[in-house]
Amino acid sequence: MSFIESTLYRTMGHSPLQVLTHPLLTEKSITLSVKRDDLLHPDISGNKWRKLKYNLLYAEANNKNHLISFGGAFSNHIHALAAACNHFQFKATGIIRGEQHYASNPTLSQVQKWGMQLQFVDRKTYRLKEEDEYLTMLQKQYPNAYIIPEGGSNNLAIPGVEEVIKELTHQCKQPIGHIFTATGSAGTLAGLISGALKYSPTTVVHGIAVLKNGQYLEETVKGFVQEESQINWHLHTDFHGGGYGKVSLTIAEFCRQFTLDTNIPIEPIYSGKMFYALWNLIEQDYFPAGTHIVALHTGGLQGLAGLKEQKKF
Repeated sequence: MSFIESTLYRTMGHSPLQVLTHPLLTEKSITLSVKRDDLLHPDISGNKWRKLKYNLLYAEANNKNHLISFGGAFSNHIHALAAACNHFQFKATGIIRGEQHYASNPTLSQVQKWGMQLQFVDRKTYRLKEEDEYLTMLQKQYPNAYIIPEGGSNNLAIPGVEEVIKELTHQCKQPIGHIFTATGSAGTLAGLISGALKYSPTTVVHGIAVLKNGQYLEETVKGFVQEESQINWHLHTDFHGGGYGKVSLTIAEFCRQFTLDTNIPIEPIYSGKMFYALWNLIEQDYFPAGTHIVALHTGGLQGLAGLKEQKKF
């Protein structure tokens, strides 16, 4: 058993499943369970951990001791990657979109404490992050590094997210009618679709796009899951709240009230938009009475400190 596998066996279990009670759910006769992936680990939580798991195992198996990835100044992925590299003894480099002064914000201050080296690049350079020529140059610069894409969404991310569905088949006492996730780079949505194909083919999978004009994510999903047409899945693109990183007053207030009502902390960039969309769909009678829904809490709570610093939440 490898070092990472033995550490995982000792420290990482299944995330809990919490059934919510709320007047709206009672009124509509809906059962809503929350898969609390925000509780997977104090620092490497949510869908970011799910997507990193098999990337870390691949890097270890191929003797790569240095991980490189990309993100914005408040990136959940960069935060989780830095924590994982510290935990599992990898070197880490984050290529950050933005200027050097962001290095002192709560997210990037913490990743540097975990040992991640930061490289700040302008938006023009950052847009090259998926270009072969740029990635080849980066690989030559760091020959023993393993490069993970922005958001952690690649083919190795899919089996990690599939495990959500596998766990749910053991945790749920009734069939899962629908499962919801926030969607940014589509890796989590693709993983849930792939997991449903394997473990729960009658479950309808929903992604809530957190960015404007997110229709292109449908093609991203199809690139990850060739058999996706065999599963009933939907990408909802009307609940982005103004775009990625934007915090509308409506969604911010919803997040505050939701946390008060349920004692489940959420943030307005990812999980808040997902729950806001789900609440709207339930109010609109999108689901028949008696439906069982699972909402995947994808974490991202570290971003709350940055939002408060920017006075956005």
